[in-house]
Amino acid sequence: MSDRMVLHVKGRVLAGPEDVRDELWAVDGRITYERPPGEAVTVSGWVLPGLVDAHCHVGLDQHGPVPDEVSEKQALTDRDAGTLLVRDAGSPSDTRWIDAREDLPKIIRAGRHIARTRRYIRNYAHEIEPGDLVAYVGREARRGDGWVKLVGDWIDRDAGDLAACWPRDEVEAAIAEAHRLGARVTAHCFAEDSLRDLVEAGIDCIEHATGLTEDTIPLFAERGVAIVPTLVNIATFPHMADGGAAKFPNWAAHMRRLYERRYDTVRSAYDAGVPVFVGTDAGGSLAHGLVAAEVAELVKAGIPALDALSATAWGARAWLGRPALEEGAPADLVVYAEDPRADVRVLAAPSRIVLNGRIVG
Repeated sequence: MSDRMVLHVKGRVLAGPEDVRDELWAVDGRITYERPPGEAVTVSGWVLPGLVDAHCHVGLDQHGPVPDEVSEKQALTDRDAGTLLVRDAGSPSDTRWIDAREDLPKIIRAGRHIARTRRYIRNYAHEIEPGDLVAYVGREARRGDGWVKLVGDWIDRDAGDLAACWPRDEVEAAIAEAHRLGARVTAHCFAEDSLRDLVEAGIDCIEHATGLTEDTIPLFAERGVAIVPTLVNIATFPHMADGGAAKFPNWAAHMRRLYERRYDTVRSAYDAGVPVFVGTDAGGSLAHGLVAAEVAELVKAGIPALDALSATAWGARAWLGRPALEEGAPADLVVYAEDPRADVRVLAAPSRIVLNGRIVG
């Protein structure tokens, strides 16, 4: 008998939103739809490609970088929730050691956040002035895995409200430099007034995007700029506002307005054709392992269940340039007892998790 590791996955294999197959095999960590010889370990159920959290921070907590053992716990928590591919949207920690661990999710890194001086959470970002933006974007483009993360807006304490962080010309030059180096650029944006400059400067994605309006949504759709709404994070806005209302009442009121219209904002963007993907913003003050809750939030916002699933499965993987359940792809998949297309709440209870062809959960 061959000493190869073979796994037989049968039931309903959701190779695509409407591409349902009866079975697949994982041979030496890779997917095949051709039956291999010999014996195999069998698992059964409804099968999705490993879920994607497209806004997650491994190696970060509310205070800044964390030790490797904490990063490991974060990654394991995400894995056990079914997240097998993470786009790490900014971290000060070096988590490259995770790449050698076949039992931990795969990570696409955006390097470290790039923020304006004294305009972001302490210990998170490179804090610089606009004249250094191009150089720092180039540095993080070389460090990352094809992404760079800017902080597009944050509270301006002098103004007492959210405000854009970067002049238009510096943003244009920085995004052009990232693109020259083969990296895409995303930006944290809560407010309205940072969006047009970033999109017209050529940005590829906006995180949170709570400031989208009927004026900017068509621009996003026209340019194909994706959003990652992180609705489980936006749910914390009222608490944030309560904490800062005494000192910054205008900012607090603004945050509450953004929160109150969050579902309408996401649904309007989706209806206009803006690409929407799942991200939780885990790793700052938010817990890891919330991918199922974020999918449910997208459905609550009015996105059809199948499209919300795609935003964490087939569509998200295509957007990030990673395969799903394709012949020869890494055997990273999640098995459920019921059809997640019928009820996305099924995502919260995976029955088996397979990473690199091995059952890990």
